[in-house]
Amino acid sequence: MLTAEEIKKITGERAVSFIENGMTIGAGTGSTAYWFIIALAQRIQKGLQCVAVPTSEHSRILAAEHHVPLTTLNEVSSIDITIDGADEVDPQLQLIKGGGGALLQEKMVAAASKEELIIVDHSKLVQQLGAFPLPVEVIPYGYKQVQQHIRSLFAVDAKLRMKNGDFFVTDHGHYILDCYFGTIDNLATTDLLLKNIPGIVETGLFINRATRVLAGFPDGSIQEFTRKK
Repeated sequence: MLTAEEIKKITGERAVSFIENGMTIGAGTGSTAYWFIIALAQRIQKGLQCVAVPTSEHSRILAAEHHVPLTTLNEVSSIDITIDGADEVDPQLQLIKGGGGALLQEKMVAAASKEELIIVDHSKLVQQLGAFPLPVEVIPYGYKQVQQHIRSLFAVDAKLRMKNGDFFVTDHGHYILDCYFGTIDNLATTDLLLKNIPGIVETGLFINRATRVLAGFPDGSIQEFTRKK
C-alpha cells in the first residue's frame, strides 16, 4: 500500500501525460500539484515545449527553480489546460479549493482554461462539499464586518486564518476567512450570496470548473472521472 505522499506523486506524474507539445498550461498549487510540476520539468528536460501560467507565487518559484518556462495571465489569450489540486471533490466534480490560500489566482487561471484537470488523492473525494472549511478571500479593511455578515446569513463560524501567530496574507494582500459549513446544500446560491457581501473578493467554491479529475488510491491505482455536460 502506498503512503499519502506516494499517492500524490504518482497522480501528479500521471497528469503530465495530458500535456502536449506547444501547450500553454496552468500550473497549480498544493501538495499534489507539486509533483506535477516536478514531473513536468523532467518532460521539458527531455524536449517537451510548453509554457506555464502559475496559480500562485509558490508555484511560480517552484517552476522557475526547475526551469519550467513561465508566462503570466496577461500575456496569454487562453490556457489549453490547467492542472491543479483540490481540497474536496464531489460526484459532480464540484470543488472546494483554497486550503493553500491561492484560490483567487487559481480561479482566474481556471476561468481562462479550456480544460481544468484536478489531481487529488482518494481522501479528497466526498459525497457532499462542506466538511472542509470553505475558504473565502476578503480585503483586510472591515473583515470583521464580513465575518458578522457570514455568521448572520449562514449561521456558521467564519474564522480568520492565521499563520505562525499572525494573519495569513494571500499573494494579493488579502485575508482568508475559513467558513465551517459542515455541508453546503446549494452551491450556486451559497457562492452568489457570499459574493454579494461587500469586502469578499472570491470564494473557494469552484462550480462547473473541473472537466476531469484524477484520483490516486493506496493500491497504486488512479481513477479518472469526467464531468457530465
